[in-house]
Amino acid sequence: MATGALHESHIDKAELLFRGKVRDVYDLDDSLLLVATDRLSAFDVVLPTPIPGKGRILTEMSNFWFAKTEHLIPNHLTHRSVAEVIGDEDAGIIDGRGVIARKTKPLKIEAIVRGYLAGSGWKEYQQHGTVCGIPLPEGLQESSRLPEPIFTPSTKADQGLHDENISFEKACEIVGEDVANRVRDTSLAIYNACAEHALERGLILADTKMEFGILPDGEMILIDELLTPDSSRFWDVETYAPGGPQPAFDKQYIRDWLLSIGFNKQPPAPEVPDEVVNKTVEKYLEAMRRLTR
Repeated sequence: MATGALHESHIDKAELLFRGKVRDVYDLDDSLLLVATDRLSAFDVVLPTPIPGKGRILTEMSNFWFAKTEHLIPNHLTHRSVAEVIGDEDAGIIDGRGVIARKTKPLKIEAIVRGYLAGSGWKEYQQHGTVCGIPLPEGLQESSRLPEPIFTPSTKADQGLHDENISFEKACEIVGEDVANRVRDTSLAIYNACAEHALERGLILADTKMEFGILPDGEMILIDELLTPDSSRFWDVETYAPGGPQPAFDKQYIRDWLLSIGFNKQPPAPEVPDEVVNKTVEKYLEAMRRLTR
């Protein structure tokens, strides 16, 4: 295991509910303790090699974006001190990685907004001229800026399964038309506001994934993480050149490495060499520095 990395957390004073792809979730009766570990998933497969410090980076970036978007929609943060809730000893173990979050019923869809043509969207466009069934103009290239950002939801797969892109109509079937409309409109508003901030810092927000939950009173809030290199593609304005893949400040570097060695996108994933781990850490740190400082 990489030196100083946290692959799993172990908190004595809280009941572990489950370990997600990245976060360990503990039950605190009236709330949840979310611990961002250094695990990294690619193609919905958790890699055996952790990325040292990644959990702290994700937590700091998410908290920054949650604060920046709370005028658009509330989020899961309670702003309670982790040490106050679980004690200093356990809190020290997860310093900078843990947050106390409100309990919600997570929606069964993931909200994806794309401002540029990349990833699975580019693959679908090449075949059908669409992304998630949305027709796009002819003649676009890989990494082209879209005429306007589009909302392209996906399923929220269980552990070990792959998320699948779905149409807006399918999203309506899953969560209801009213909720789907709110998710779409809110996601686009968040993307537009945060893409403008990123651009001011010299970065392009190509696309991003968000998650929402419903509180017991029916209010919808943002949950999980927001605009981190795990959930978003960030490109440098200075090097941006449509017509191919872009150098990215996100986990695309790991995805590209996995594809280069012929990974079949099925578990178990291979161990990641130190050189790739270190480069990934550099990219995550650079994204955080440029976006939040």
